[in-house]
Amino acid sequence: MLQLDGISAGYGSVKVLHEVSLEVFPGEVLCLLGRNGAGKTTTLKAIMGLVSVQAGTILLGADDICTLPPEERPKRGIGYIPQGRRLFAELTVAENIDIGLMARRKGRETRDKILRLFPRLLERLEQRADTLSGGEQQMLATARALALEPSVLLLDEPTEGLQPSMTKLIQDSVITMREQGVAIVLVEQRIDTVMAIADRVVFLENGYSRDVVNAETLRDDPSLLKKYLGV
Repeated sequence: MLQLDGISAGYGSVKVLHEVSLEVFPGEVLCLLGRNGAGKTTTLKAIMGLVSVQAGTILLGADDICTLPPEERPKRGIGYIPQGRRLFAELTVAENIDIGLMARRKGRETRDKILRLFPRLLERLEQRADTLSGGEQQMLATARALALEPSVLLLDEPTEGLQPSMTKLIQDSVITMREQGVAIVLVEQRIDTVMAIADRVVFLENGYSRDVVNAETLRDDPSLLKKYLGV
């Protein structure tokens, strides 16, 4: 389980998050929703140690990871797929996956499992990452994170700019990870995607965590979407 308890964080003297609390359990998809600037991406960066946490705790199981440097957090089993993918552009598909495997010393079995999930990458192992289509790059970013065999997976806008067929593939991969017991935190602007795969939704507003609702409740009564998103 991943739990944030009263997290305040930001960039230098600029505080973005104010006592944010949330939790996500194994085999659950928790979606963060809010307007632009609400603090969704900063929440993921705080979990990964990429922004300064000024107060509160981040628990991975029973361990507080707030003091861990960013490079240690993937080794604890937290996979992160940032907005924009952040691939090693000049490296091949295979080399990008290998970097993910090395973080937790995973091997051929993990690699083969990932390629079964994304068979298109198997056809492009020797192709440079920067020559892939946008959808294929998102597959590769996801594959690299899954190479950790993570217990927690953070995804920031994974379907941004993708055509419907690629969006469906990413949704299916998230569902597969959930079925395998991974705790997933998803930032996503496409409401249809959220409604299709979320178990619970946390609404962020101006850096504060507000309502936490079951996705089923939100499907039946979408009034909170209007309140927090204006849709």
